[in-house]
Amino acid sequence: MELKDTRSGFGAGLTQLGRTNNNIVALCADLTGSLNMNNFRDENPDRFFQIGIAEANMIGIAAGMTIGGKIPFTGTFANFSTSRVYDQIRQSVAYSNKNVKICASHAGITLGEDGATHQVLEDIGMMKMLPHMVVINPCDHNQTKAATIAIAEYVGPVYLRFGRPKVPNFTPINQKFEIGKAIQLKDGQDVTIFATGHLVWEAIEASKTLLNEGISAEIINIHTIKPLDNKAILESVKKTKCVVTAEEHMINGGLGDSIAQLLSKRYPTPVEMVGVNDSFGESGPPMKLMEKYGLTALEITKAAKKVISRKSNE
Repeated sequence: MELKDTRSGFGAGLTQLGRTNNNIVALCADLTGSLNMNNFRDENPDRFFQIGIAEANMIGIAAGMTIGGKIPFTGTFANFSTSRVYDQIRQSVAYSNKNVKICASHAGITLGEDGATHQVLEDIGMMKMLPHMVVINPCDHNQTKAATIAIAEYVGPVYLRFGRPKVPNFTPINQKFEIGKAIQLKDGQDVTIFATGHLVWEAIEASKTLLNEGISAEIINIHTIKPLDNKAILESVKKTKCVVTAEEHMINGGLGDSIAQLLSKRYPTPVEMVGVNDSFGESGPPMKLMEKYGLTALEITKAAKKVISRKSNE
């Protein structure tokens, strides 16, 4: 299995957009290399703006650029794309419904050695609560590239979340990304695992272990947190009657919360959630941190068995 980082998928998508749409502009807060924005900068020097370590200014400039018909893509780490500039995003982008694409790398615990101050684990919750904001969390390099291209066609504010580490690159190379359309990766009968971002691959691995134990798990990639694909979720849950959610994010406010909210209103169902439980991160190797914070195929497997037992007892 080829390993590639999702941030380079963003860079590849942005480069392609720069060659096909003259209204695309890119702004960066002193992290051009880290976000793989170098190619866009080199090919389009008049459409690239290095703002420096001034993220709030970057969001304000991007919002202003939309008035002239430009489609700005802002780039910095996820913590600096959300927590540091939430007021500017709320007022100048979301409330004003500006066509800004907020592209955030190094999200989640897999940022690794930079530690807790940089490992944002609450960004999905913050951004999905903003009216008008679309929230996307792709699972691999190819899907991130496709999502980057797709959000340029969507008119309105978007938060695109991706990461630093090299992870399995398993989705089709020339896929068409559909905002708000969940993807079924594996059919199953006993439990549905809804996963997003880096944990989609972990869910696939968990399904193999479960199958060896006679448990048929349905795997659905929820790449768009908002708008949520209610139809796909309900169709699957009505078949399997129990759910596991998996995300590299805080349990509070994340994908699990969104799915539980939907099910509580439309189809009450046992749910177990795999995610970070009310904790900041810490410095360390990304995969070791995934193990420590329970964001692995093993934990998804355990959650699936637990929720199936709950279903059987209800």
